[in-house]
Amino acid sequence: MRAGITAVGHWVPPDVFTNEWFEQRLDTTDAWIRSRTGIAERRFSMKGATSDLALGAARRCLEQRGVEPDAVDCIIVATMTPDRPLPSTAAILQSKLGALNAWGFDLSAACSGFIYALVTATRLVESGAARLVLVCGADKMSSVVDPLDRATAVLFGDGAGAVLVEPVEDESVGVLAHVCHMDGAGEVALCIPSGGSLDPASPESVASRRHFVVQDGPTVFKAAVTGMAQITEDLLRRADVPLDDVAWMVPHQANRRIIEAVAKRLGMPLGRVVINLDRYGNTVAGTIPIGLSEWHEQKRFAYGDRIVLSAFGAGFTSGAVYLRWSI
Repeated sequence: MRAGITAVGHWVPPDVFTNEWFEQRLDTTDAWIRSRTGIAERRFSMKGATSDLALGAARRCLEQRGVEPDAVDCIIVATMTPDRPLPSTAAILQSKLGALNAWGFDLSAACSGFIYALVTATRLVESGAARLVLVCGADKMSSVVDPLDRATAVLFGDGAGAVLVEPVEDESVGVLAHVCHMDGAGEVALCIPSGGSLDPASPESVASRRHFVVQDGPTVFKAAVTGMAQITEDLLRRADVPLDDVAWMVPHQANRRIIEAVAKRLGMPLGRVVINLDRYGNTVAGTIPIGLSEWHEQKRFAYGDRIVLSAFGAGFTSGAVYLRWSI
């Protein structure tokens, strides 16, 4: 049984925060942010939680397919910013969506989260354990980014994307191959130091601002370029697909310079690379499904197109998926 993506949807908050907004608050400039990251603006959610971002994306996705929420068998939410430590954001989303027949869970793999969740959903469908799986990549990064840290504050945004994964009759399309990897030695290069079992929340941890994302920028940049290029090369070898046959590459949207460096190393023309971080920043698990949804809305994907998804994130995690577009 072949599993494929049969619908997509995305949702971002309406409130736009341009680089000029940061110029008024931090020692930075629009020119510096654009030159270093490629980001011009991003969205921040002024109310609600990650589940509300996912809810907007999920509703659009289900409406596109023309199915009711109670038809969904399983919900997987890829996120590093859950509504609460307990229960799962998937459970909260299930209730808000009215998907009363679905079980589900959260998956935490930071920027690689959507890739890992898509691979998991594909295997659930292929095995017959589930028939209709809703996969959401959603993060409210404004809740975990230090607004006083100019090195990270300008990088992230809030947003969510969702896809439906189900059996497809045409065996030539769908999810065809994947490669996933993890190197835990990268733990401290990109992390949130406190708030877990290692260092539970305390007055001291809050006062010292240890509940915000910290990043060793140069280390992460170098590892991301190498890791994302390598995982993509490994995927193409496993799938036995020449790069020239790939219609689109959809990379994680962390930094335009990273995307350009990966594309150059692979030999992929930028005209065949999905790039939208100039408008959204890094929405972590949301970046790839938002890109898929936008390009589908704009009719830039054709049925049967060969597409590569590739991501690298905290952990260090990385993953890539080869699929043929099935909508």
